[in-house]
Amino acid sequence: PVLGEEELEEVEAVLASGMLAQGDAVDAFEDNFAAYIGVEHAVAISSGTAALHAALAAIGIKEGEEVLTTAFSFFATASCVLMQHAKPVFVDIEPGTYNIAPSAIEDTISERTKAIIPVHLYGQPCMMKEIMDIAAERNLQVIEDAAQAHGAACGGEMVGSIGDVGVFSFYSTKNMITGEGGMITTNDAGIAERARMIRNHGQRARYVHECMGYNYRMTNIAAAIGLAQLKKLDNLNARRISNAGYYTARLNAAKPYIAPGVTHVFHQYTVRVKERANFLAHLEKNGVGYGIYYPVPLPGLPVFTSDGFFKEAEVASKEVVSIPVHPSLSTEDVKRVVEVVNSYEG
Repeated sequence: PVLGEEELEEVEAVLASGMLAQGDAVDAFEDNFAAYIGVEHAVAISSGTAALHAALAAIGIKEGEEVLTTAFSFFATASCVLMQHAKPVFVDIEPGTYNIAPSAIEDTISERTKAIIPVHLYGQPCMMKEIMDIAAERNLQVIEDAAQAHGAACGGEMVGSIGDVGVFSFYSTKNMITGEGGMITTNDAGIAERARMIRNHGQRARYVHECMGYNYRMTNIAAAIGLAQLKKLDNLNARRISNAGYYTARLNAAKPYIAPGVTHVFHQYTVRVKERANFLAHLEKNGVGYGIYYPVPLPGLPVFTSDGFFKEAEVASKEVVSIPVHPSLSTEDVKRVVEVVNSYEG
C-alpha cells in the first residue's frame, strides 16, 4: 500500500473525534466514492467479500437460483453465491483478457438463472455492452465484481456504474485501500436501501430487524483511510498504467491484450509462459517478485460442483504470471524487471 501523511491526518481526526465505528467519515467516503464512480448511491461495507454477499442478498438472490460467473477469479466471486444458498454456474473466459466470454454466457443460461457476475480481472473491464445486452434480453441482473478495477472504464463509463450493482474491495493489495473494506455502488435506491439494512443486522431503525442481516459495517477509521486514498487514486493508477506501458513496449514475453475502448488500471500486469516453473525459478534467482492469479480455476475447487470443462481458464491457470507493476516501483525497478524477464531463455 502507498500511504502518507494524508491518511495519518484523516485517521487522527477520527481518533480525536471519539467516534470510531460507522459514522460521519463513512458517510463522507460513500458520498465521495459515489461521485467518483458516477452513481447515485454507494454503501460502505466491511470487506469486498461482504460487499458481494450483501449485493447478492440485496438484489434478492434466493436458494436454488443460479448465478453465472467466470471460471477464472478469486474464490469469493463464487463463494458468495453459495452464501446465499444459490448455485454458481461457471462460464469460460476470453484467452486475451482473461474475462468472462460473452459468447459463452448465452449457452449457459437456464430457467433458474437470475444474475450474472462479470469480474473485471486484473483491472481490465469486461465486454459490458455485450453482457448488458444479454442481461436485458433475458431479464437478468448484473453485479459487476470490480474488486481489482477501481477507476477502470469501459466505453467512457466507470466500472461499477454499468450493471445493476457494482462491488469494490479495498483490501491492502488493491489499487486503493482501507486495510479491509468494500463498497456497493448502484443507481437503484431500493437496492441501496436493502444493502444498508443487510450490513447492519437487517435494521432500518434500531432494534427493528426487518430482514436477515449481518455486521458488515465499515469503521470510521477505515473510511478515513479511504477518503485520503480516493484523492490519490487517479495518480496511483496513472503510475500503474505508465509502468505497464513501459513493459508492453519492451518485454519479449507474451504480454496482456487490452481490449479497444477500455481503460485498464493494471491491478496486475500478467504475462503468459509455457514452462512456468522454470520461469519462476529464473525470477527468484534474479530477485524479481511475482504472483500467480489464479493457479486453479474455480470449478476445480472442491467446494464447488461443476459439470463443464473450461478450456481457456484451464490453460490460463497453468501459464499466467503477474510481475510487479505497483506505483512504488522506481524507473530502475521497472528497467530491472524488463532485463530479467527478457534474459529468460525458456
